[in-house]
Amino acid sequence: MKKDDLVQIKIEDIGTDGAGIGRADGITLFVKDTIIGDTVEAKVMKMKKTYGYARLMNILEPSPYRVKALCPVAKQCGGCQIQEMDYTEQLRFKENKVRSNLMRIGGFAPSEIPMEPIVGMETPFYYRNKAQFPIGTDKNGKIIAGFYAGRTHSIISNRKCCLGVDVNEEILNIIIDHMEQNHITAYDEETGKGLVRHVLIRYGFRTKEIMVCLIINGNDFPASDILTERLRELPGMTSISLNINRQRTNVILGKEVKLLWGKPYIEDYIGNVKYQISPLSFFQVNPVQTEKLYGLALEYAGLTGDEIVWDLYCGIGTISLFLAQKAKKVYGVEIVPQAIDDACRNAKINDIRNAQFYVGKAEEILPEVYKKHRIRANVIVVDPPRKGCDEVLLNTIIEMKPDRVVYVSCDSATLARDLRILCNNGYELTRCRAVDQFPMSVHVETVALLVKKR
Repeated sequence: MKKDDLVQIKIEDIGTDGAGIGRADGITLFVKDTIIGDTVEAKVMKMKKTYGYARLMNILEPSPYRVKALCPVAKQCGGCQIQEMDYTEQLRFKENKVRSNLMRIGGFAPSEIPMEPIVGMETPFYYRNKAQFPIGTDKNGKIIAGFYAGRTHSIISNRKCCLGVDVNEEILNIIIDHMEQNHITAYDEETGKGLVRHVLIRYGFRTKEIMVCLIINGNDFPASDILTERLRELPGMTSISLNINRQRTNVILGKEVKLLWGKPYIEDYIGNVKYQISPLSFFQVNPVQTEKLYGLALEYAGLTGDEIVWDLYCGIGTISLFLAQKAKKVYGVEIVPQAIDDACRNAKINDIRNAQFYVGKAEEILPEVYKKHRIRANVIVVDPPRKGCDEVLLNTIIEMKPDRVVYVSCDSATLARDLRILCNNGYELTRCRAVDQFPMSVHVETVALLVKKR
């Protein structure tokens, strides 16, 4: 098989970037814009030793799970990889992905995997409480907003995202109209010139509060008072600010925030815990599923009110404060200082006094505090980034011997690796459940419970 060959293949799986996976002549091929069950004609574009990449030419026989995408630019945009797959099949695919990784990477036998049914959404659209729209110009010089095409920084013009809330489009219309009337330029990544880089919008699902933050390549925004007056007319508008980012970088947000009007934050709830959310805060983007995810973590923790709990990679304390309602004491650890500031503030506004937070790497803080003060743990909760838990951290958990370990994971591959290490050192996997935090994408969250063997 070589470049430019035309092949006919049946798509049997989906990769981590959303491309369909099939085999031709014993070679694995990745084909974008296909879903499980499609039979397609594809053109080979690039070959490696044991696999290759191909471009979809024709769908010869559509999958029984293929549906019409709700969004007209779903194929071009990099946000929704599997919007053309029936949602029930999306859930089946994600649950199978978790189970497969536990078997293939973790070495667990099917009988050792206590999988519970995946937690899906009743309405798997319009669920995001946060949107970051890059601002640019099209080939005719017209200002556009939208999302980057997959693996590029080419903006696909789209002000109405099917994953976001309806008010996003109204806000973008007001901002772009203001830019056009006042001859305000969009930022150009290639030249580093132009003012407006992104528009960040946050929305409180429970409180209905709205935040608008303009990320600009400068210190001031022309006629900002006029724009502020127009945005203030929208019901729920609570916070309008500028974020200063003059760096030649792909990082969206700068460190400086200038408040133009209102409060420097909005508020929203997960369960009955209130959180203050600033432009720089990390906050889960799907509040409906986050409540289910954290509810599962709390259920798996099995708290009675007498437990000492460590929450590692705690962020702004979202899980910590959930756990603190039913624990004796919760210690949270997070490397980002601003996140810990938010965690302390959120504990205060909820009058939660049994949560204490540390700034630093979990793999450094936990061993240090354990060895110095011998603070033990009845339950340890970990919610690490995609790379999973550090080896030193896992070794410390094994040494501390908590009764239960609750592992919240955004990558089931590293989850499987870490669970195997813990199960080889005195723990047993007793519960496991996937949560569809990001419908229409290939990503899936997982909660697993490990119990110390007697």
